[in-house]
Amino acid sequence: MTVTRAVPMGCGHHLPDRVVENAEFAATLDTTDEWIRSRSGIERRHFAAKDEKTSDLAIPAAERALKAAGLEASDIDAIVLATATPDETFPATATRVQQAIGMRSGFAFDIQAVCAGFIYAVATANSLIVSGQAKTVMVIGAETFSRILDWTDRSTCVLFGDGAGALILTAEQGAGTLTDRGVMSVKLHSDGDHHDLLYVDGGPSSTGRAGCVRMQGQKVFQHAVNKLAAVAHEALDDIGATSADVDWMVPHQANSRIIESTARKTGLPMEKVVMTVQNHGNTSAASIPLALSETVAAGRIAKGDLLLMEAIGGGLAWGAAVMRW
Repeated sequence: MTVTRAVPMGCGHHLPDRVVENAEFAATLDTTDEWIRSRSGIERRHFAAKDEKTSDLAIPAAERALKAAGLEASDIDAIVLATATPDETFPATATRVQQAIGMRSGFAFDIQAVCAGFIYAVATANSLIVSGQAKTVMVIGAETFSRILDWTDRSTCVLFGDGAGALILTAEQGAGTLTDRGVMSVKLHSDGDHHDLLYVDGGPSSTGRAGCVRMQGQKVFQHAVNKLAAVAHEALDDIGATSADVDWMVPHQANSRIIESTARKTGLPMEKVVMTVQNHGNTSAASIPLALSETVAAGRIAKGDLLLMEAIGGGLAWGAAVMRW
């Protein structure tokens, strides 16, 4: 029995030029490089310039993904862009990317699930491809979280960074077995009861301003480890796979302790875990495609490798995807 799979064609990423080391925060906050590293694993992050928008990061990532895939913009049927920091309230930032890369047909739209946004976007792209609505879809995670940080709150402002990553998926026929390339399983969850654990205290219909990130860090940590490990097993179980079948876990890059704890509960050694949080900080929806693109570019992920991707963010919203590269 043949099935339609959403198969990865190529990926790309982009980071702003400005690199901010931990020591820079010590000048204005009661913090140190050691304090930040010990609690998050973060050493540095990139911040967008004053005139850089989320689309300005997404566009070069999209162009690099097209080059890696050997495709033209005209080959793309849809763009699904995950972001919590769009250029404008509307229209979708994805349409700016569509115009900039020269994509003159198809459709483009944004999706918002904060740090879980990329997993939600992959699920959406997979559904478009499997249903026949689109053949080739570009999935982008892009953020300028530096725009919504409270620079007096050391518990949040030192954790986040800006960046973008893009992945192109296309329809191919598979045998319906675990050896197929492409997206094999995606599992999504949310629970609005935990809204107050991680949110932004602003918005068009509530305050009329963008607002700033607010987080109860310890409670988020506890939920993250348990929920991420559970959804990872759920996605693997769905296709009859186990952690032993996974070649690489590409997790949301929020905090090294969350990543390490989740890996243990999932049954994966750290040798199989992609870790870039030390250089990027938490780039929300951009973190998984950024980490994926860097690792592919370094030649560490090979064709045929089975990838487990997972993320959790405000909402709370979380999910996992299993994909063979």
